[in-house]
Amino acid sequence: MSLEERYNVGLLRNESETLVLEELERQLGESGSELEFSEESILDMAAYALNRVRPLYYANLLGRLYVGVEAEAEERREEIRRAVRDAIRTVGENPGE
Repeated sequence: MSLEERYNVGLLRNESETLVLEELERQLGESGSELEFSEESILDMAAYALNRVRPLYYANLLGRLYVGVEAEAEERREEIRRAVRDAIRTVGENPGE
C-alpha cells in the first residue's frame, strides 16, 4: 500500500502558493492589467513564479505557525516580488492564447 493510500497527503500545503498568488494579485492590481490576461495566462504566471521561489510546506496548524514566523521573512517577500514581476513580464510578452 502506498503512502498516498495510507495517509492523507492532501493535507500538505505550500505557503509559497498563497504568497505568490497574493503578490500576483497585488502587482496586477497596481498596474490595472489583471483583466487583460486570460485564466491560462494568470495560471502560467503563478506557475512560473512558483518554480522560482523556495517552497514552504506545512501539514497542520502548528506547521503553518512555524512557516509564518520564518526569520528570513523579508528576504522571502523580496524573492516572491521578484519572481512575480518576472512572471508577469515573461508571460505578458509571450501569452499562450
